[in-house]
Amino acid sequence: MRIRPFLKWPGGKYRLVDRIIATLPKGEVLIEPFVGGGSVFLNAEFKRCILNDANQDLIDLYQTLQQHGKPFIRHCRTLFKKTYNTEKQYYRLRKQFNQIEDVSERSALFLYLNRHGYNGLCRYNMRKGEFNVPFGRYQKPYFPESEMESFFEKSKRVTFVCEDFRKTMKRARKGHIVYCDPPYVPLSNTARFTNYRAGGFDLKEQEALSVLAKKLAKKGIPVLLSNHSNEITQQMYQGADIDEFLVQRFISCKGKKRQRVLELLGMFSAES
Repeated sequence: MRIRPFLKWPGGKYRLVDRIIATLPKGEVLIEPFVGGGSVFLNAEFKRCILNDANQDLIDLYQTLQQHGKPFIRHCRTLFKKTYNTEKQYYRLRKQFNQIEDVSERSALFLYLNRHGYNGLCRYNMRKGEFNVPFGRYQKPYFPESEMESFFEKSKRVTFVCEDFRKTMKRARKGHIVYCDPPYVPLSNTARFTNYRAGGFDLKEQEALSVLAKKLAKKGIPVLLSNHSNEITQQMYQGADIDEFLVQRFISCKGKKRQRVLELLGMFSAES
C-alpha cells in the first residue's frame, strides 16, 4: 500500500510514484535534491536517504516532525479546530507565521497554512519573502495524522538538508541513486509555478542541473529527472533514456485548464 504525503504540494509525484520507483536503479542511498512532498522516498526502499529542498520552511517542518514525532503531531492537531477555519483566523495565523522565529511553532503553522490555504499552494512574496497564499475556504480541512506518523517512521533513515541543489548532488557517491524533481520548465510564459520559495528556478538553473546529472552519470552514479517534455527539456536531456507519458494537471485554479500534458522521466546512467 502506497504512503501518501502529509502535505499538499504542487507538482507532487504521488500519482506517478509506482512508475518512478520502477525506473530507479537499486542502490543503498537515495538522494533527492528537490524532495517537495516526499512521495518517492516515502514509498521507495533504501537503507538511507539524503533529502534536500530550497524551501527552508518545508525542511524545518520535516526536521521538527522527525525530532519530536507524536507530541508535535498532537500540537499540530490543535490548529485544525473549527474555530481556526475562518478567514479572520487564517490571516491572523498567516501574519503570525511570517513574523514568528520559533522553528517548532512556525512549522506547525506551515502545516496549518498548507491545509487551510487556497489549492494547497506554497507561494511567497518575491520582495519580502512572506507567505501570501489566500484563504482556501474549505468546509473541513483534513488533518493528516496517519500520514504524519508514517512520515515520522520513514524519516528515521533520513538526513534532511536545505542547500543549493548542486551541493546536494555533490554528496553522491558510488552506490547512491539520485532522483531530481525540480520546478518544471514552464509550458508557457505565464505558467510559472516556481515561487514556492523566494528566488525561483530559471532556465539557467535547469541547464546547470542537466549538466551536473550528466557528470554524475559518467562517474557511475545514476540520475533520474522529472520534467515537462518539450523542446527545452528534450535538448537539455540529450543522451538520457527518455520515458514520455501524459498526466493530468491539477495545479490550475480553473477547472477548464486542468488538462493532460506531456511529461518525461529522463535517466542518465553510464550506459545511456
